[in-house]
Amino acid sequence: MASQANPLQNQKSLTTRSSTGSALSVFFTLTTLLGLSVPVFAAHEGYGAALCKNRGFECVRVKKGDTWARLFPDHDERRLVRRLNRMNIEPRKGQRLAVPVDRSTSDPMDFAPFPPQIQPGKTNKVVISQKELAWGAYDSEGTLVYWGPISAGRGYCEDTGESCETPSGTFTAFRREGADCASTVYPVGEGGAPMPYCVFFNGGIALHGSSEVPGYNASHGCVRLFIEDAEWLNESFIEIGRTRVVVEEELPAERRESEAVSSGTEPDAMASWR
Repeated sequence: MASQANPLQNQKSLTTRSSTGSALSVFFTLTTLLGLSVPVFAAHEGYGAALCKNRGFECVRVKKGDTWARLFPDHDERRLVRRLNRMNIEPRKGQRLAVPVDRSTSDPMDFAPFPPQIQPGKTNKVVISQKELAWGAYDSEGTLVYWGPISAGRGYCEDTGESCETPSGTFTAFRREGADCASTVYPVGEGGAPMPYCVFFNGGIALHGSSEVPGYNASHGCVRLFIEDAEWLNESFIEIGRTRVVVEEELPAERRESEAVSSGTEPDAMASWR
């Protein structure tokens, strides 16, 4: 298997973060563990409209003619803001985007919505949070090495007349394809929808790259990722037949922490992930 090195490390070491970035990382971890997650957001506004109400962020209202490049000319800053808002499509007029008040750090790892360390397991894991619209990659030592935005299945698909929600559970990656991976089902009756760097983990449901990650759940059940993230997972992280894919709306760490508090014990927090 290829190296699991975090592609963000070629920008700067994960161990040399600014004090502001570290504080915000703690904020994300604490809100996850304590159940103080980002408020429910309206799909048409996207994740950023709720995130920008939190301390440490400000809301930027998109005006007519605004693009990512126009709003954020600096490449690294633009890359960070797109990840924080969980979207790679162009922003829409009137939309509110979440932007850090202090922009001295542009490392997305400083804003990870997952705990930096979990209980080690027998394999590496990809954790999917449909609530936080994010995925996290943990190595077998339990260290978060990378994360990124997602768009999972939406509640109802008009073209199929049924729910398209991504099923929760723990699965094992069993098949992958490269940049030319495509759907055999969608569009309905045609097939051919691009699914670059797909990794199947539950029947026909896969992690795959997409140029349409809009800041809310919008797929037919697959988990859309930024294309560069899908490529990294496919080629540098996931081991077919071994890597576990954990899909759960409530983060396992948050759920287990709550159980520990209520029972007064300290259970093996990640036993169910192994």
